[in-house]
Amino acid sequence: MNILIIGPSWVGDMVMAQTLFMCLRKQHPDCMIDVLAPDWSRPILERMPEVREALSFPLGHGALDIKARREIGVSLKNKYDQAIVLPNSLKSALVPFFAKISKRTGWKGEIRYLLLNDIRTLDKALYPLMIERFMALAYPKGKILERPYPKPYLVIDPNAQQEALATFHLQMNKPILALCPGAEFGEAKKWPTEYYAKVAEQKITEGWQVWTFGSKNDFPVGETIRNLLPKDQQENFYNLAGQTNLAQAIDLLACANAVVTNDSGLMHVAAALNKPLVAVYGSTSPQFTPPLSDDVAIVRLGLSCSPCFKRTCQFGHYNCLKQLQPELVESALDKLIDVKQVN
Repeated sequence: MNILIIGPSWVGDMVMAQTLFMCLRKQHPDCMIDVLAPDWSRPILERMPEVREALSFPLGHGALDIKARREIGVSLKNKYDQAIVLPNSLKSALVPFFAKISKRTGWKGEIRYLLLNDIRTLDKALYPLMIERFMALAYPKGKILERPYPKPYLVIDPNAQQEALATFHLQMNKPILALCPGAEFGEAKKWPTEYYAKVAEQKITEGWQVWTFGSKNDFPVGETIRNLLPKDQQENFYNLAGQTNLAQAIDLLACANAVVTNDSGLMHVAAALNKPLVAVYGSTSPQFTPPLSDDVAIVRLGLSCSPCFKRTCQFGHYNCLKQLQPELVESALDKLIDVKQVN
């Protein structure tokens, strides 16, 4: 059985989609799963043993381009028994339709009744988590999902990891704290930079080194953290934000002994690498897309105005983040590390 997955457009969502792939392989052990997704997602998909091939989708996020989608669909004709469409947009269902795949599965959304022939109506009470909404598409309609749920797990190639360490002149002679201070969603997800610097200073004092990860937009944040550290500590701080590609970031995150992160795509990557993880939540909630790992501490204040799910604070104060002091994160981090050492 050959299955085509139309993949999501965000890092965290792609990581969580692995739960669907796991469910499909559990049901159909011999099935072959290909994922049509943007090229940026290839390093994630290549680290998922359930995926046979990551197929390049050349169109940018939001681009309609029906002609290009038709051409992609025609190129995939007679190759798949089923397509599962994870995004809820109409345009995301066009390629399987043009490919004339006999079974085209997805949730109802954006008037795509003609494009999907195994269309599902979402019961949010039955499937409150995003992974549940992904996993449910592997089964017949209304299926009660069996617990415990599978957790994403990315497999690292040791040779690629060693190459990444050499490229950035990194050593593993001290414990590594990884910081992920960015979030593409917006400022209302970003814990204050100076608080990250406090956590970094504490761990370097304890004999650790600190590596910062993120996009090129996060590089200035990493430099600010560096400059907030005492001069004698800065040699143990490495700002990798915007310096690595995604493949290198994944391989280097796998070296970390612990991670502190905002609610972001890298949070889900770190969880899928099974790293002890402190996740800081402000405007969003762990009730829908929590990090899926056993070694996780969620730190949030739960103010009356949060979660608001806004990109910027509608009141301008960002209290859900600013009032969340570094000591709370340091305490959660220390407990995770102590448990890891005991086990």
